[in-house]
Amino acid sequence: QVQLVESGGGSVQAGESLTLTCVASLSIFNFSVMAWYRQAPGKQREPVATIFNGGSTGYADSVKGRFTISRDNFRNTLYLQMNSLNSEDTAVYFCNGKYRTTSGEAWGQGTQVTVSS
Repeated sequence: QVQLVESGGGSVQAGESLTLTCVASLSIFNFSVMAWYRQAPGKQREPVATIFNGGSTGYADSVKGRFTISRDNFRNTLYLQMNSLNSEDTAVYFCNGKYRTTSGEAWGQGTQVTVSS
């Protein structure tokens, strides 16, 4: 099992930026796709950004043009650059990876992002 550990969350003002980092304990090539999800209080967890091994990406409409997902295969690290943050981005952000060879997936423990308007 690959362990995922997120960091980089914090409290910021609206309009500011944050970069989230997710470090995997083993090669991220164990995953066919990696993603960032978020869960706001009282709401369901939702996908925010996705990146496939080939490098293609996808974003939720609410973050398009503001967030950028990327990966460093040598450092086994996933990133989420978040710009122009607003209060609706306040949530716990989770790193996720779907295994290549099984139907399982791995989750990080989450990192809190709080945006004050």
